[in-house]
Amino acid sequence: MTFESLDIIESIIKSLKEEGYEKPTPIQSEAIPIILDGKDLIGCAQTGTGKTAAFAVPILQLLGKDKSFSSRKKIRSLIVTPTRELAIQIEESFKTYGRYTGLTCTVVFGGVNQNPQTAILRNGVDILVATPGRLLDLMTQGFISLSQISIFVLDEADRMLDMGFIHDVKRIIAALPHKRQSLFFSATMPPEIIKLAGTIVTKPVRVEVTPSASTVDLVDQIVYFVDKENKNALLTDLLADEKIKTALVFTRTKYGADKVVKMLRKKGISSEAIHGDKAQNARQRALSGFKAQTTRVLVATDIAARGIDVDELEYVINYEIPNISETYVHRIGRTGRAGANGTAISFCAADEIDYLKDIEKLISKKIQIIKNHQYPMTDLSAAKPVQGKRNHNQQKKGNRR
Repeated sequence: MTFESLDIIESIIKSLKEEGYEKPTPIQSEAIPIILDGKDLIGCAQTGTGKTAAFAVPILQLLGKDKSFSSRKKIRSLIVTPTRELAIQIEESFKTYGRYTGLTCTVVFGGVNQNPQTAILRNGVDILVATPGRLLDLMTQGFISLSQISIFVLDEADRMLDMGFIHDVKRIIAALPHKRQSLFFSATMPPEIIKLAGTIVTKPVRVEVTPSASTVDLVDQIVYFVDKENKNALLTDLLADEKIKTALVFTRTKYGADKVVKMLRKKGISSEAIHGDKAQNARQRALSGFKAQTTRVLVATDIAARGIDVDELEYVINYEIPNISETYVHRIGRTGRAGANGTAISFCAADEIDYLKDIEKLISKKIQIIKNHQYPMTDLSAAKPVQGKRNHNQQKKGNRR
């Protein structure tokens, strides 16, 4: 199958070819015709499957065909996504795919001065990508009207729920025109997400290109059982392998991310942290350095990492096992993207064993155990995890980073 066979217009085809897109991914080949047909859609697809192009390409085509809009542009498509990094990535994709369409796109997110964002909005845009908090703030101030929205996208819905944005999302939906096309995307589909989708889409077509919560087949998954106090030593030993050119390391907390970076720098390993307490320009510098491979290790919290899209990233290291099983799927989805190989390495301490069991239950497979290493687990005293497990119903506003 080719993009031409999906009836994509020539101006978009030209951009896709310039970016090296040869043929659509499964989510793209299934979703694009449905969206072009004007139908609502529920898409369940892992990160790294080409999901952004699956909705960006048909949105650009549909908006480009509508010649009824005035010269002063109104926002006609809204994409709401949970994190700044992902919002920036989506805006870049729209601008890339639509560079020959004449359509305009901008992004709004919190943590930075709003004036540059509102200046662009005053001039009018066709497509707006936004995080929930800044979107509602600018709506309240009168800078944004959703009255002309014809296509609405809620992306990364499961992460939106994890971060406690459910009430914000409901307020945004209430401000949308009743007559619209709605597209709903999520990497996982627990019952809470299905219920949320029911409030957004009407008679949707469901597209699921991989089983819910499955992990990318090309990603090798291994786990080291190690005492908590030996995780630093194990990490530095692994990074002594020159084959690991870059690695994305995950911690559960911002404090933990900073501690790991401080330790790695003392060992002479170039590293940066990316989390909610970092200023937006610092986050972008860290991400840019990582993409350029001038920074070897990027240490991230889960919320800050959503939207990190690095070509040929081979290694993801779970310094701490996530206490939400679905988060593991998101983490390892940073590698093995677009058919590339990848390796996901997890460090499991005694108080994280239950988390690991939950993950294996979710993904329906056993993760390979590396038994012969220098730091085998000796402390089995922790009968229960230190932190209680959370599920999608435990939404905390404090998680909005």
